[in-house]
Amino acid sequence: MADSYFEVTWTDPVTDAKGYLVIDRLVRGISSGGLRMRAGCTLAEVRGLAQGMTLKEAMHYEEGARYVPLGGAKGGIDFDPYSADAEQVLFRYLAAMKPLIEQRWTMGEDFGVRQDAVDRGIAEIGLDSSVQAAYQVIEDRAGADARMKTAFSAVVDGVKLDELVGGYGVAQAGLAAMERLGMPAADTRAVVQGFGSMGGATARYLARAGVKIVGIVDVHGVVANPDGLDVERLLLTRDAAGGMDRNQLREGDAQLPANQWLAIPADVLVPAAMSYCIDSSNQADVQAKLIVEAANMPVLPDAEATLAARGVTVSPDFVANSATNAWWWWVFFGDIDGSPQQSFAKISDRIRALSHNMFDYAEANAVTPREAALAVAAQRLALIDERFPIL
Repeated sequence: MADSYFEVTWTDPVTDAKGYLVIDRLVRGISSGGLRMRAGCTLAEVRGLAQGMTLKEAMHYEEGARYVPLGGAKGGIDFDPYSADAEQVLFRYLAAMKPLIEQRWTMGEDFGVRQDAVDRGIAEIGLDSSVQAAYQVIEDRAGADARMKTAFSAVVDGVKLDELVGGYGVAQAGLAAMERLGMPAADTRAVVQGFGSMGGATARYLARAGVKIVGIVDVHGVVANPDGLDVERLLLTRDAAGGMDRNQLREGDAQLPANQWLAIPADVLVPAAMSYCIDSSNQADVQAKLIVEAANMPVLPDAEATLAARGVTVSPDFVANSATNAWWWWVFFGDIDGSPQQSFAKISDRIRALSHNMFDYAEANAVTPREAALAVAAQRLALIDERFPIL
């Protein structure tokens, strides 16, 4: 891809932590992408994630829709999110980036950062919203605010809607891929790495579709059961960090070290926690036929090439995990009203359509799903550029 439009490196004056913002592209003068925090976060990592956001946005271009995809961006802070100082570091980063958040960068939570903390930091620096820059391109701000209030106050089965939409989309991507690969849900076993909002919701909706969840990885390790885990029970025991209460495990549920997650016999892998978790050193341990990327960049390119050569299909992140970002904008711009009913219907329709379109292109052109999705994204970026020329 081309060079980024804009990159900045920030140094926290208190802890010396480094923070980064990369705006890969602007559309109508604005960009979209979350903010992550983890020890070891680098500018190169943030740059790659920003490029991924450009693709993720472009995939959802629809003629006639109110939501026109934005440019891609990403923020990152090299700091331990579990540190007692993490929130203050976050707030200082937001203060430093205030002019960009106000005019160019719409942002929200990502790995290691919670939206409620972002919202507190945004209020502290005197802004109304973490997506404030998008108000410049909407005519009915009151309507947008009302829809967002509906969406972010909705609760489904005891969980906030905004914590479900991403994983629901991943599940739909997984189910669409399974259909293409001839894998009936009732005969399919899956392992989900990560049990936060994305991984937890993915496990829930795969299980409800009939997929047997035989392994879940959380911050403490792996819980596995070849006969299938009780996902709903485990969700009830989940703490704020996505950890399962081991005291609530059933007979037959086994505990394994975290590094054993690839050793569990499964047909589908869903990496929903960490980037770069499947690489050349462990790809040979993958037993699954399908990997659905719920996390950003979990499978490294060299590993993916080797996996493809031995028949393992990867549903790429900028398709499979794109629902959260698109849902925000469908609500904000008014393509849906923010209710759970319209939200789930739109996500299912769009993610399944994107997935099948990707597989159609891959089969017709004898390329991988990622190569197909990149080609589709390039076509849609060209359409966006035609409507909104780059300044």
